[in-house]
Amino acid sequence: MLKDDLKSLIQGDVIDEKETLEKFSHDASIFEVKPEIVVAPKDSEDVKNIVKYVRENEGYSITPRSGGTCMSGGPLGESIVLDMVKYMNGVEDVVFPEKDKGEDEAPYASVLPGTYYRDFDKETKRRSLMMPSYPASREICTVGGMVGNNAGGEKTPVYGKTEDYIKALKVVLSDGNEYIFKALEKEELEAKMKLVNFEGEVYKKMYELLQESKDLIASAKPKVSKNSAGYYLWNVWDGKTFDLTKLFVGSQGTLGVITDITFRLVPVKPASRLLVIFLKDISHIGELVVELKKYSPETIESYDDKTFKLGIKFLPQMIKLLHGRGGLISKMFNLFPELMMAVKGGIPKMVIMSEFTGEKDEEVLEIAQQAELAIKKFSKNTHITQSKDEEEAFWIFRRESFNLMRNKIKDRHTAPFIDDFAVLPEYLPEFLPKVDEILNQYPGLVYGVMGHPGDGNFHIVPLMNLEEESQRSIIPRLSDQIYNLVLEYKGTITAEHNDGLIRTPYLEKMYGKEVTELFSKTKKIFDPKNIFNPRKKVNPDLPFALSHIRKSF
Repeated sequence: MLKDDLKSLIQGDVIDEKETLEKFSHDASIFEVKPEIVVAPKDSEDVKNIVKYVRENEGYSITPRSGGTCMSGGPLGESIVLDMVKYMNGVEDVVFPEKDKGEDEAPYASVLPGTYYRDFDKETKRRSLMMPSYPASREICTVGGMVGNNAGGEKTPVYGKTEDYIKALKVVLSDGNEYIFKALEKEELEAKMKLVNFEGEVYKKMYELLQESKDLIASAKPKVSKNSAGYYLWNVWDGKTFDLTKLFVGSQGTLGVITDITFRLVPVKPASRLLVIFLKDISHIGELVVELKKYSPETIESYDDKTFKLGIKFLPQMIKLLHGRGGLISKMFNLFPELMMAVKGGIPKMVIMSEFTGEKDEEVLEIAQQAELAIKKFSKNTHITQSKDEEEAFWIFRRESFNLMRNKIKDRHTAPFIDDFAVLPEYLPEFLPKVDEILNQYPGLVYGVMGHPGDGNFHIVPLMNLEEESQRSIIPRLSDQIYNLVLEYKGTITAEHNDGLIRTPYLEKMYGKEVTELFSKTKKIFDPKNIFNPRKKVNPDLPFALSHIRKSF
């Protein structure tokens, strides 16, 4: 029996109670997939033993899971789900390298994958450092999930995504052994390829694959600044450095189980100001973003008129929802006059929030004022925040709006399935109205739009009653329409939220057959028996996905 077998092999917990299986059947996506068993490994030795067992016993697979905040169904599996949060959490070390000894100048931290980002952030902030690629779910997501999905968010325009901050990873591969992966110089790579073991095989086969298909891989790289679709083959080998961490990032646990992460860190800038721009139309949004970028904002965020209206309508309820969260209620009341100012000028088609940071407040304020003057030709209705509390209130409004929408529409729930595409920002004035045209073909479909205009990345999350077959049937039709439009503009079908169950079936549409075959070969090199998180990234199964759409919430 599976439960007894695993209990005899590991120190951690092996659970098959109904309540636990129910909890692990869901993430933040539209799917419901019930696991056979949930295992909470105590440490990497437990993970190694589980992998060896599954490798030797056909019919089982392993799906790693951390915070369960994935919107694509990435941590859902029918066999063994690993709960990485219960025991494999904690910040191990924060290091300031000694520059006079020639060490890497960037500070770094080692952390276990089940650590919540909020806890990791507290530890690094104590040293005036941060890992800046956090998503909007920063309060509830884990660092392991951030690596698995290649998270990005508010600060991506300046700092990039999670892939830019990985110094090293420990990973248990399909042979049941744990290996350290980091960037290798050519001589180090050659030494790895000479190893007569599974690690040497992986390096040798990946090097050959990348060399043989070099031109195809280079041409496949999306032209947008953020991408979470497929395996990032184009980032591994530049002729000088060979770095397989670039492959594990965004791989959603399909190549191995990450057991330890070393992140590079950046200094926190103490001063900040938020420039809020209320747009009556989006005809010049591409030009506005280009203009804003000249002033190097750390963030360029947005939400649309539908989100704004719902936020205003239910502001008292939002304040009520924040009860018990420190001074957040008073901050929301402080925001009210600014929101009313926007309403008096007419409901904005889009609200853009651009954050400027630096060492001194007066310098940051001056930059924000210069940016405000530069974009006045696009909008006369702007505002620069005057305090940290006011700034945070705007962020609360931005981050909580979708939760509010989900809570206030009685028979409808957020249905993320076209929620994360990106195109080049200059295409936005032409592209976004076409998105509206497609969505308007579905009368009664309620949706809100938020995004990161600086990266041309938008999140469209419809609110749907998925108990109704007529609503569920919209999903594949609308996905096809939106993704066809995105690819017409040479964008990506997922910039942050990854492929999971929902978008893996569309990877061939995005990359073509030759490139997706390279993805399949990559998967086979690392995981020849397909034991790691099946149906994600390769071997798409759209009928399986559609048949596992959640019908009750």
